[in-house]
Amino acid sequence: MKTLFSDQQLEHIVEQGMIYMCACPAQVAGAMQQLRALYDYQARCLIDPRNDPKVHQAIADGVLRAHKVLEATLMEVIDLEHWDRETLSMPEGLRQRQMSEIQDDHATD
Repeated sequence: MKTLFSDQQLEHIVEQGMIYMCACPAQVAGAMQQLRALYDYQARCLIDPRNDPKVHQAIADGVLRAHKVLEATLMEVIDLEHWDRETLSMPEGLRQRQMSEIQDDHATD
């Protein structure tokens, strides 16, 4: 599977979302992680001679298409939100906004 983002980069994006309570990019990254796991599972199914390869190849092909769409979406979101493309870190302004919203939520409790 060719990828634009490494597993470590996806994990970093998910962590950024957890730290700063910005779930949308993290959810896309998490969905990509799940698709990668499904693709790996299908690859194992394909080598088992007891399985119908057509079924598992169809699933693997669908996963590849879905993954490609989500990769493009994540890249677009990173660009739209002005994340650092090298470090894949959330921009300071967005981090501050998220932290401010968290503090506001706690102040009303």
